[in-house]
Amino acid sequence: MSAKRIGVLALQGDFKEHAKMLREIGAEPVEVRRAEHLTDLHGLIIPGGESTAIGKLLVSYQLLEPLKQLISSGRPVWGTCAGLILLAKDIGGLQQPLLGALDVTVRRNAFGRQLDSFETDIPMPEVADQPLHAVFIRAPLVESVGAGVQVLGTLDDGTIVAVRQGNLLGTSFHPELTGDSRFHLYFLDMVESGSAAPSAAHG
Repeated sequence: MSAKRIGVLALQGDFKEHAKMLREIGAEPVEVRRAEHLTDLHGLIIPGGESTAIGKLLVSYQLLEPLKQLISSGRPVWGTCAGLILLAKDIGGLQQPLLGALDVTVRRNAFGRQLDSFETDIPMPEVADQPLHAVFIRAPLVESVGAGVQVLGTLDDGTIVAVRQGNLLGTSFHPELTGDSRFHLYFLDMVESGSAAPSAAHG
């Protein structure tokens, strides 16, 4: 089987770390900066970074609508940290460009500023047999989820930090910074188990 082509939105943030992890698990990362880069992708990762800046760049590069089309095609899309914010339907009324596809309410910078970043181990039985080490950097949290959203992981106090809704995946934390590929393998399994066929319709 040929390697799955997984796009990594490469406008801002830690896209190189995601690309490195994808290569390590046998996928083919594709850095996405323009609509034509979405052609023939099997899935897409929207990395961490600064969600307001990424949103503005999505508008500037005319990527917002093509990304919405990619999502509606059924191909898996995973947002980490800032990517989770961009996927969300509701970010507490704050005004910024969003993809608005994931039926969750997200609170930005919920754990404080850079100095309040932290790491912890989180059981996520849907993803892996053993707990995953999670790195939170100025992370958002999921305040509420819609009826079709599956909670994959929570902190000890019940705070939701990982969700899935059909072909959409969202994490508050940064699996690409841990050296642990299990979450990327979970996403690749989503891609391999029935995502929509790649299309050249974008761009």
